[in-house]
Amino acid sequence: MPDVLSQGEIDALLSALTSGEVSAEEIRRSDEAVRIRTYDFKRAMRFSKEHIRSITRIYEHYARLLSTFFSAQLRAVVQMTVESVEQVPYEEFIRSIPAVTVLNVINVSTLQGKFLLEVAPSVSYAMLERLLGGTGVSQDSERRLTEIDTVILERLFSKTLNSLTVAWGTVQELHFEYDSLEINPQFIQIANQSDVVLVVSISVIIGNTTGTMNICMPHVVLEPLMSRLSARYVYASPRSQQSSLAESTNALKTHMNQVEVPVNAELGYGSISVDDLLNLSLGDVITLDQSLGDPLYIRIGGEIKFRADPGLHRGRYAVKITQVVEDGVADEQ
Repeated sequence: MPDVLSQGEIDALLSALTSGEVSAEEIRRSDEAVRIRTYDFKRAMRFSKEHIRSITRIYEHYARLLSTFFSAQLRAVVQMTVESVEQVPYEEFIRSIPAVTVLNVINVSTLQGKFLLEVAPSVSYAMLERLLGGTGVSQDSERRLTEIDTVILERLFSKTLNSLTVAWGTVQELHFEYDSLEINPQFIQIANQSDVVLVVSISVIIGNTTGTMNICMPHVVLEPLMSRLSARYVYASPRSQQSSLAESTNALKTHMNQVEVPVNAELGYGSISVDDLLNLSLGDVITLDQSLGDPLYIRIGGEIKFRADPGLHRGRYAVKITQVVEDGVADEQ
């Protein structure tokens, strides 16, 4: 919003113009100079501030999910925080990462493109140490990954895709598939050198080890989602989410109603010694704790839910429900 001049400032400006101290041409030139900015066409801004704020929220959620996931997998406290979200040419991103690092290629089948998850060697080797029973302190982060190391890391990072799906679920349901693991950035080409990519940097702390994870997303891949990354969609989404939730709930109820559960009618319980068990033979009688007229316990999925009387129905054994056992009633059997 332009500054509003006070009456005193207006009088001073008119006085300066009248006396010749300031010319109108000088004011016009200075105003034009302020409006001119240098623009680098190699660093074209494809993402607005609104888009970046939305993506930052997505990956803050992703970082929280990853902290919980890695803490459980590594049996150690893992802290992850989003440090920055920047848009740069793909060539610049490749130059910024180490010559030898851990690069996970992720297919985004929904958008027909690929993301790149780059993990600093210090973090990758600390994770390997923890998974293999070590303390989590990398002894030599410069060594090459062995085939066993590669398989372990591929399995670990492929499991993080569920968290990525959940984080993006507030915008659109995306399907991620783990593609491959590389250590040389020059062998990976998920975008043209001049294409703009969005890079989300996440700091990682595992015990005394610190490092970063970078998620690289080409603009051409995210372009179909740009309208959904606006504040208008984010604020309007609760209604659509509630509608989607209702549909999912109804579908879940429909499927649950078709699930078959085991139903067991118990005649009673009894106990015998091991010696009697070893000497059991045909015709022996085992006394139960139930009287002949007592109702039977009906178990649904192993839990007592009803009491019933035994009988026959159309020539087959059956039970007639006589009592509903309330939740919380102690199972005395």
